[in-house]
Amino acid sequence: MSRREDAVALRHMLEHAREAYEMARGKRRRDLDRDRKLNLALVRLLEVIGEAANRVSPGTRARYTYIPWPEIVGLRNRLIHGYDAVDFDILWKIITHDLPLLISELEIIVPPEKKPRRSS
Repeated sequence: MSRREDAVALRHMLEHAREAYEMARGKRRRDLDRDRKLNLALVRLLEVIGEAANRVSPGTRARYTYIPWPEIVGLRNRLIHGYDAVDFDILWKIITHDLPLLISELEIIVPPEKKPRRSS
């Protein structure tokens, strides 16, 4: 995988993690049971984070060993293949406790997006 492809996958991880965390802000665990759309959206966002993590090259993963790559990819696999046995207490903990740390870590390694120049 090229450096550019890694940058794209890392950016996808960051964007989807931010979106999941923001979507859960102000909500409670019981909202996952009551709001089907919230539940489905959060599960999907975590699946995408895991898929993007899986696309990051081994070299880049080795450079950022403090990111729990196997756990992130494993969560994606569990959500996809064990869709009928998801523990939503664990999922809520991941969203509320683990995502903020992941976001902070990714913000350090993902370069800011370049704004297109305005033509005069």
